[in-house]
Order: sequence, then structure tokens, then C-alpha cells
Amino acid sequence: MGYWRSLRLMAAFIGVQPVLAAEPAISPPPDGRYVWEALPERPPGPPGSPALIALGRRLFEEPRLSADGSLSCRSCHDLYGKAGADGRATARGIGGAVGPRNTPTVWNTAFQRVLFWDGRAPSLEAQAAGPILNPIEMGLPSAAEAERRIRSAPGYAAAFRAAYGGGAPVSFAGITRAIAAYERTLITSDSPYDRFVRGDMNALDAPQRRGMALFEAVGCVLCHRGPNFSDASLPDGRHPLRLFPANPGPAEARHPSLRVDGRAMAWRIPSLRNVALTGPWLHNGAVKRLDEVVRIMAESQLARSGRLNTWRTSDGTLGRVDRSPLSRQDVADIVAFLHALSSDSLRRGHADGLP
Repeated sequence: MGYWRSLRLMAAFIGVQPVLAAEPAISPPPDGRYVWEALPERPPGPPGSPALIALGRRLFEEPRLSADGSLSCRSCHDLYGKAGADGRATARGIGGAVGPRNTPTVWNTAFQRVLFWDGRAPSLEAQAAGPILNPIEMGLPSAAEAERRIRSAPGYAAAFRAAYGGGAPVSFAGITRAIAAYERTLITSDSPYDRFVRGDMNALDAPQRRGMALFEAVGCVLCHRGPNFSDASLPDGRHPLRLFPANPGPAEARHPSLRVDGRAMAWRIPSLRNVALTGPWLHNGAVKRLDEVVRIMAESQLARSGRLNTWRTSDGTLGRVDRSPLSRQDVADIVAFLHALSSDSLRRGHADGLP
């Protein structure tokens, strides 16, 4: 069955008319259908030992890893109050220093192949090292200073031996490895979307089902695909970073700061899990409404700010793409679907069933 025909059938089933996008540069699966998947309860690879995870949790909450003893990893990654982010436009470090980037959530980062907005960290271990040594975040002058502080704190020498065995010393590599092991336990697979995909047909309401169909038909899945809703989370993901803004449009007039020093930048594709809980949004936290984020992405990434265009393709066939702006109802339905990606436990603001 053709990809677009299957979209029409899905849309007819849930009572919406699909808005068809152009054939994407990234092809749909070989059988022509996009596959919706629930988030696994565990990330790939062997789990850390209980002792390693316990050490990582303690280090995640350890203010000694900041220069003035005022901040820990958890200071910017409030697991339950702010769904793993900090609720600020951009991160705040020691001495009130303000960084240039919005703080991503730490939930489900175990599935991301590259970390930080610019994708410079290839692993959670590499990401954990960054803020500790960043002068405007936690501000330690060196890895050796981190080791000295943890070595001299009560209980850590024994905790490192329990986690790493025998005479394992306190090391910076051991610190970041333990933090990463703990972060790999921070998984939220308890959203209405996950229940729907696993077979509970009542888990999503009608607007959320319409939004789900539009999310696919409009082309959001070209970047936000897979169970973690990010190409940067897929083992075979070919494009973990995308240029933003990719297309000129009215969004830049409303939000001039979308560009950095007048330039479009390549940013890691963020996961959309718990996105409704982690505003403000975008790389600089410039947008405070989720419906406006949907409009910006439709205009800037999918060029949905013009009109219907038709052209002759290189193989002699006619292509067709709808560039008309999303309607208010379309935006509302997509936002409703994005709310369905929120963890039930995080929405309640406490840790039932979560580590």
C-alpha cells in the first residue's frame, strides 16, 4: 500500500482530512508506512550495577562539583518539578552567570546519540563532563580538582570501590561514568501515547488522534521520528542535526533571535517526549507558547508559509507540495498530541513508578 494512501486511510479512520506534504528527502520505510513505536523501558546496552547507579545519583546531586558549592547537576535538571529541565529561558550557572542555551531535559537522554544543542558530545559520559568544567556553569578549573573534592568527601572512596571494584581510585572518568549510568535509568515510557501504541485505543482523545495523523502527514516525522521522537536517537539516524531556520518565512519577523548573529545554525534534533512540560522552548528559550513553537517549525522547517506549489521533477513526473500555513485547528490538534507525549508521573509532579 502506498505511503500517502495509507495516510488517507488513517486520517479517514480518525476523522480528519490529511494535509499532504511533498515526498520527503528522507524516504519513508520500505513498505511505505510510518511505524509508531512505544519507548523501550531500558536503553540499549547492559545496565549499570546498582552500586554504580547509586554512586551516579549521589554525584548528580553533589554541589561539591561546582566551584562555589552552590550547584549540582540537579540544580539545572529538576527531575520532577521541571520535568528534567529548569524552566528558564537559558541556563544559569555559578555566581548568577547566564548561559546562551536553553537547558534540555535529562529524561530519556539515554537514547540520544549526540548531546548538547550543537551535538558536540558523543555520549552521556562526555556530556556529564561539560558542565562541571564550564566556567559559566559549574565552573571547576580542572578534572583534577573534581577528583580532589570527591576524594576528600566522606563516603566516596568506599562508594567508588563498590561501584568499580577493589582498589578503584576516585577519577574524573569514574565520576562521569557513574553520572551517565544514573542518567540512563531516567526513562519515561508511561505517556498516553505509549499506552495507545501498545493497544489502549482509549488512551488518546479525538484531538490527540487528529494531531497524531497531522504530525505524520505534515512531515514532523521527518525529523522527530522513532520512539524517542528524534532522529538523533535512532541507531541508523542519518541526520541528528538540522539547520534552523531552514526556510525563510514570517517566523523570523516575529522572533528575530531564531538566528544566532544573523546565521542559521545546525542544532541537534531534540526529543519531543515531555515537551509540553519543558518550556520555554528552542535553543535560546525565546518562545513561551507551545502552539507558537508548532507554527515556527511548520514555517521554518517545513516551509508552511506560502501556497500550494506544483513542479516537474527530474524524472519527468509532477510533484506536489502544500505550503499553506497550518490552520488554527491543525496547530491545536498537534499541540494536543504533543501533550500526549508527557509522562503520566511527570505530569503529576511526583515520582510514582520512576527512579
